[in-house]
Amino acid sequence: MSGQTDLEIFLVSPPGLESVLCDEARELGFSGAKTVPGGVALAGSWADVMRANLRVRGASRVLVRIGSFHAVHLSQLDKRARKLDWRAWLKSDVPVRVEATCRKSKIYHSGAAAERVGKAIAGAGIPVADAGELRVLVRIENDLVTVSLDTSGEMLHKRGHKQAVNRAPMRENLAALFLRQCGYAGGETVVDPMCGSGTFVIEAAEMAAGLMPGRSRKFAFQKMAGFDREAWAKMRALARPGQTSLRFFGRDRDAGAVRMAVENAERARVVALTEFVQQDISDAVPPEGVPGLVMLNPPYGGRIGDRKQLAPLYRSLGRVLKERFSGWRVGMVTSSEELAQATGLPFNPPPPPVDNGGISVRCYTTRALD
Repeated sequence: MSGQTDLEIFLVSPPGLESVLCDEARELGFSGAKTVPGGVALAGSWADVMRANLRVRGASRVLVRIGSFHAVHLSQLDKRARKLDWRAWLKSDVPVRVEATCRKSKIYHSGAAAERVGKAIAGAGIPVADAGELRVLVRIENDLVTVSLDTSGEMLHKRGHKQAVNRAPMRENLAALFLRQCGYAGGETVVDPMCGSGTFVIEAAEMAAGLMPGRSRKFAFQKMAGFDREAWAKMRALARPGQTSLRFFGRDRDAGAVRMAVENAERARVVALTEFVQQDISDAVPPEGVPGLVMLNPPYGGRIGDRKQLAPLYRSLGRVLKERFSGWRVGMVTSSEELAQATGLPFNPPPPPVDNGGISVRCYTTRALD
């Protein structure tokens, strides 16, 4: 497995941000990356699988396709699944679990499909269990069966740093993609005047310092057959911080949120690049130096009544930014165009909506404020 160079690799994207993730993948040297529904497809080697897990900030998972075939009934699924070379990928001492989805196919029962593929894997001498450490993913669509391995394990937004979170935390990979959507590439100061547990600020600082997002965690591929420990150790050894003179600033009215943000920055080893202070939005002022990006995820409520109550907060936010942050760009994530307009900020035409935990949100952006 470690020597294969023609793997079909799939980077799972937060819905609606596939093109932003594709741009990141190409910048990282995955030259054949292309946008497809649900993510980014590319061809590469096992080293590329490891590198994608370690370095891509915006992906939710990295999958590898290990087989595809047509099947119109369960016995056919069983027979063809047994022909896959499971032992080339999976180990006899690491249990796996099978998850299946069926859509527009003659095989319509996902539980039965997962059971048949599980029996095929067990027939190859690999343990199968409901709580298996590795995931085999089976998708049956229009009678085409696609079998993939989840090489990530825990979702990639779990960097291993943000243990302290507030009530509605922004996922790290989503924050990284929103920063990119605002034109941030690690070369300017970022301020979040409503920082919560500090996700935007910490992601921006890591990007500026050249820190690899997966440097502190483990991945599922480390338990797969043919895992090259030496190659992985060499790759991780490159995950050393670069140098940056930039600083990144988080503010929040909640002292508990500020404390959480500081703890998270310490775990991410960017505390020297960041400053978190308890402060109300009405007292926000820009730090000294060249203007950069104001990036924030204000509360947006789930009901119309909530949005009406939040309108004064958005008006105050807009007033502060227009009066005090001249020369700064603004990126604001919210579910409500009404609330975005309440700020009075000169937003560019909004991008398509993005699913954030079941809520449809957009990242509204401005050019430099007058």
